Amino acid sequence: MLAQKTLKSVTRAVGVGLHSGQRVELTLHPAAPDTGIVFRRVDLAEPVDIAVRAEAVSDTRMASTIAHGGAKVHTIEHLMSACAGLGLDNLRVDITAEEVPILDGSSSSFVYLLQSAGLVQQNAPRRFIRVRRPVEVREGEGRSGKWARLDPFHGYKLGFEIEFDHPAVSTTGQHFEFDLGSGRYARDIARARTFGFTRDVEMMRSHGLAMGGGLDNAIVMDDVKVLNVGGLRDQAEFVKHKILDAMGDLYIVGKPLLAHYTAYRSGHAMNNQLLRALMDQPDAWEVVSFERSADAPAGFADLASAW
Repeated sequence: MLAQKTLKSVTRAVGVGLHSGQRVELTLHPAAPDTGIVFRRVDLAEPVDIAVRAEAVSDTRMASTIAHGGAKVHTIEHLMSACAGLGLDNLRVDITAEEVPILDGSSSSFVYLLQSAGLVQQNAPRRFIRVRRPVEVREGEGRSGKWARLDPFHGYKLGFEIEFDHPAVSTTGQHFEFDLGSGRYARDIARARTFGFTRDVEMMRSHGLAMGGGLDNAIVMDDVKVLNVGGLRDQAEFVKHKILDAMGDLYIVGKPLLAHYTAYRSGHAMNNQLLRALMDQPDAWEVVSFERSADAPAGFADLASAW
């Protein structure tokens, strides 16, 4: 049986929110089978649990935010991406503020935290959402448009294309395809950092956003170049971060996908629109599990392999 996974032990992290600039503590706990991933706002007078699911997304401006009642958690996509990349199903995340810490701007610190705590199999089958027919969302036409799409695929593959009219981006790889079954999430995707432009950072800060952002947790560019002393970690780091984000955004559906995701200039909002479009068409998907690991897509039995 291809089984669900949770943490072996509790692990913690401290950092600042990218947009709020607030200090925040995360405590990651093991959770029972079929719990899914649940954020708990422990800083509130009465702690509030917010289960991760597509309909819980309340805002997709600059990041993915989930909410329950008046309680919110912002910028969950990097932690969710790490959970998707490692095949982690059940987790309780105690959080002391309303935004997940940005750490180094990628998912690599979350991968390290989760792998340090260890992952353990549980006595319950892992349930996947298998896409049965294409589902697509689209805005605009041609090169000025943007779209995201899910197609049937026995596994989980993501292809993304970006297009930025900027010297530092246009000279890098702007298309990348990643197959989760390769077991290379930690090496190929998790280290890709979020990025932004100095002109946008100044505008966002005037609106109370990006208060915790800087060269230690993002790739920052002026009008012509990357300002970070070490440059890029990878020639395709920009588009790889978009795949990292997409993996986190799509895992908000609550179960791992069996699908081929492709996108052009998509973002958090469109990724959530795609999930909602999928959920609104029950004939386009089904929930499956694998009694024999050999029947699962290649590489899925050990997604949490070491670095």
